[in-house]
Amino acid sequence: MKAKEIRQLSVEELGKKEVEIKKELMKLNAQVAMGGALKSPGQIKQYKKTIAKINTIRKEKEEKK
Repeated sequence: MKAKEIRQLSVEELGKKEVEIKKELMKLNAQVAMGGALKSPGQIKQYKKTIAKINTIRKEKEEKK
């Protein structure tokens, strides 16, 4: 997700999106741990970056309140 898209979400939606992405990341990490090949190895890095973006933007929104 791009930062512009993330900024349009509310604080509650950001929390839900973060949980959803973390679940996907756990699935990918489990595949790697079991020795499976990923379709897109860069996807793990993208999920981690997206989680960081979500956390940053959520904190910005909470500080504004």
